[in-house]
Amino acid sequence: MAARFKMSRTGVGELLRSPMIQAEMLRRAEVIKSAAVAMSPIDESDPRAGHYKASWSTDSTSRGGRRHDRAVAYVRNSAYYARWVEYGTERVPAHHVLLRAALIGGRN
Repeated sequence: MAARFKMSRTGVGELLRSPMIQAEMLRRAEVIKSAAVAMSPIDESDPRAGHYKASWSTDSTSRGGRRHDRAVAYVRNSAYYARWVEYGTERVPAHHVLLRAALIGGRN
């Protein structure tokens, strides 16, 4: 006898917002953060050497995504120059720290 399955949109929505999924998203964000911290460049000639590396943070919410209907986690760098480190400028090459960390950490 074949098994039957009827999907409940309400049930899937509850699953996507559940604390279990939110905890897993936060765990994955922490893995990505660890990879980003490990590969963050440090300019020893700068008086604030290590500020970029120390500025990584994670957080999560159960109301994320485009429609605010699922659990998500974020990895951020609060250094004001983080955008320039990631994407580069006309004088400084891009390091793509977050991109590379997501590619490495996304597998775990």
